[in-house]
Amino acid sequence: MALKEKYKAIIDAATEAGASNLQVVEQGGVLYINGDVPSGAVKDKLWQIYGTIDPTFTAGDLVLNVNAAVSEGGKVRVITKESNLNIRKGPGTDQPVVGKAAKGEIITLISKANDQWWLVRTNDGEEGYSYSQYLEPVL
Repeated sequence: MALKEKYKAIIDAATEAGASNLQVVEQGGVLYINGDVPSGAVKDKLWQIYGTIDPTFTAGDLVLNVNAAVSEGGKVRVITKESNLNIRKGPGTDQPVVGKAAKGEIITLISKANDQWWLVRTNDGEEGYSYSQYLEPVL
């Protein structure tokens, strides 16, 4: 099965949601989906679709690299005990780390994928999912 067919639901959902700069490229047995989506909720939906296609996120044949426009825009503080907070490509500890936020750093909340994983963006523009237990709203 061609990868574009396997992940057609993700491509279609991104297109229907109005993704801009959408690029879908298959190279070396991996499908790369890049672009910008209008909200964190759309990005969360794309990851949910991926989870139905590859529930264990272990196929290794998709790189989903989409950025969300800041919608909620609220600020949250990193409340780790000592170490930096990992920011991951997707919602789960099995996802690669794409950045870090320091203890006490205030970052932007884009959306809440679920109760455990929140989509955030650092002041340096790194965007990804962090474990919500280590974030608290800044009032």
